[in-house]
Amino acid sequence: MAVISGSKSFSSRRVVLTLIFIGWACFSPAHAGSPAADTLLVTASKLPSTAASTPAMSSVVMGADLRARGARDLRSALALVAGVEISPGGDAGPASAVPSLWGLREFDAFLLVVDGVPYGGAFNPALATVDLTDVERIEVIRGPAPVSYGATSFVGIIHVIHAAPGATQARVMVGTGTRGERYAALAGTLPGSDRFRHSVVLNGEQRSFYQHDASVGKAHLLYRAALDLDRDKLQADVDFTHLRQDPYSPHPREGGQLSARFPRDANVNPADARQDQDRVQLNVRHSRDFAHSRFATTVSVAQTASAATRGFLREDFAIDGRTPNADGYRQHQHVTHVWLDSGWSGTFGPQVQWAAGIDWLYGDGGQNSANFEYGVVPSGRVRPPSRALPVDELTRLNVERSFLGLYLQADWQAATRWKLSGGLRLNHTDENRAGMLIAAGISSDDEQQRSKTRPSGTIGTSYMLYTHDSDYVTAFADWRSTFKPAAADLGPEAEANILKPESAKSYEVGLRGRAFDARLQWEASGFHMDFRNLVIRENIGGLPALANAGRERLRGGELELSFKFTDTLQLRGSGAYHDSRFVDYARLRGDGSVQQLKGKALELSPQAQGALGLLLTPEQGVVASFIANYSGRRYLNKTNTAIAPGYATLDAGLGYRWRRYTLRVDGSNLTNRRDAVAESEIGDAQFYRLSGRVVMASVIWEM
Repeated sequence: MAVISGSKSFSSRRVVLTLIFIGWACFSPAHAGSPAADTLLVTASKLPSTAASTPAMSSVVMGADLRARGARDLRSALALVAGVEISPGGDAGPASAVPSLWGLREFDAFLLVVDGVPYGGAFNPALATVDLTDVERIEVIRGPAPVSYGATSFVGIIHVIHAAPGATQARVMVGTGTRGERYAALAGTLPGSDRFRHSVVLNGEQRSFYQHDASVGKAHLLYRAALDLDRDKLQADVDFTHLRQDPYSPHPREGGQLSARFPRDANVNPADARQDQDRVQLNVRHSRDFAHSRFATTVSVAQTASAATRGFLREDFAIDGRTPNADGYRQHQHVTHVWLDSGWSGTFGPQVQWAAGIDWLYGDGGQNSANFEYGVVPSGRVRPPSRALPVDELTRLNVERSFLGLYLQADWQAATRWKLSGGLRLNHTDENRAGMLIAAGISSDDEQQRSKTRPSGTIGTSYMLYTHDSDYVTAFADWRSTFKPAAADLGPEAEANILKPESAKSYEVGLRGRAFDARLQWEASGFHMDFRNLVIRENIGGLPALANAGRERLRGGELELSFKFTDTLQLRGSGAYHDSRFVDYARLRGDGSVQQLKGKALELSPQAQGALGLLLTPEQGVVASFIANYSGRRYLNKTNTAIAPGYATLDAGLGYRWRRYTLRVDGSNLTNRRDAVAESEIGDAQFYRLSGRVVMASVIWEM
């Protein structure tokens, strides 16, 4: 699947012709059905439940909706979901993103799940390689997941669910746009039988950015197969991503604002900068049905190999281009993930559903880095190649993490309108970090190990206050106690320090409902979370590092609604108020004094967020979408002296759909906002900006 050659070339014509040929030769037509009115959620717990009875605020974005809006990344896919803000880019490269949920923008505070498997495993979510080409739906659950997964979340779960094997509609998609954007994809069901079904997705893309010399090239393959053998069901997935990135630089902050000495789109990475990744994942699932229960096992193994060359300006950087003012590194990284989930589920009569089992999440990661310093003009006009620079130090870091859990979960339909849900989990975690530093011919090493056994759990309830035909009003509430080992950093330092585990207790109350024969749907919730040992970015000893931040409090409210004027014309809106603050965090200053941040708002956490969208999606005829997003003012430092103003973005699409063909033009960030939205964990007080305006024309051929 060689659709990308190097990081800056992409043979789009060859890819398109190949995809069309394969589509004619192999694919049989398949048509996706409409989703049921009460979609079953599989993310909130080990037990599927309807959206109406789930005791937590939840959102479901259907794949058909994404394709109708021309959404191909998480930012655009979740643009109308209340309280969710996806900032593209970040330290993982231009193809990645940094999500914010419940007012907390931390890369590892949420959980990314793809087809039932934690995507990124025991380390950080693998956002740079997630693919939405053949998505059936995306489920978003707010708040923690203390029972369902070994790598739990604190502020939410984003679960990407692809079409089941044999249920993929045959289609070819091609597109081209500004900033050198090109895209081609093929998806469809392969010939099979009633017992054996399989499908495949192939896609590739290339794009560049407003930031100088920044680009992304990506090729992706997803193959899914399923075999039914009477009471036994087998399924296997193979997911492969070939990613090549030329990264851009974050913008330094000086004092209370972004530095005026750094041009907005400057790139000060070394001339041979890259952030490349090859990732392959194999999932195997087996289930066997009995009279009133099912035994199921999922095994997933993923291997990621990465190579990166990056550089970041220092604080108070010189501007002459000769004085060393930046630190860089060349790094090779490997990560292995294993996920095992095995357990029983069943019923006790018509009122009780239950699930019990064991899961194990294992991660083994390592990096080898060569670190150097260099001088560069802040405009990035002349950037030295890393191979021409002397190496100051060599580092090596190996991290091994194991999360083992025993879980028990049950749902009790106590009455026709009343449902109780609860779950317990016993967590046992083992971590081992070993680092080695070689500098000036002297070698030093360090190793730490930590084990922890701790329970977590949840209890929730929902009660239907009103019901008439398809309309209803349901109240829900839940309480959750959550525990997770701190994030593991595989950066260029040989830091073997293991931070304290993070923990939180939260509660949420809300209402959801439908009215006017289900034309109006709405959901609202309020939440409160007490957080301990949040992992944040800090400057320690003059170097950016991760640290535990004492106690924090997250609270707020979220509202989401939609109204169907007709079957094809829909208005959607959402709003959120978040208040995220330090409760007790005494940080050590560079001069040795202590600074108490009690009452200060967390960085990059806007209090106000909102979205409004108008969608026209007929089966034939004119299709259109207009989505406006607003993010309120936020702080760029922990002392809340650097204020970034609020901003609004506009995405829009317009096209025409025939029976088998769709022509459309889509624009992203048409307001061309370039605001600071995510902070680097490597460059001290440096911020990644929004991607600029992109307009893309595409054609979709459904066979």
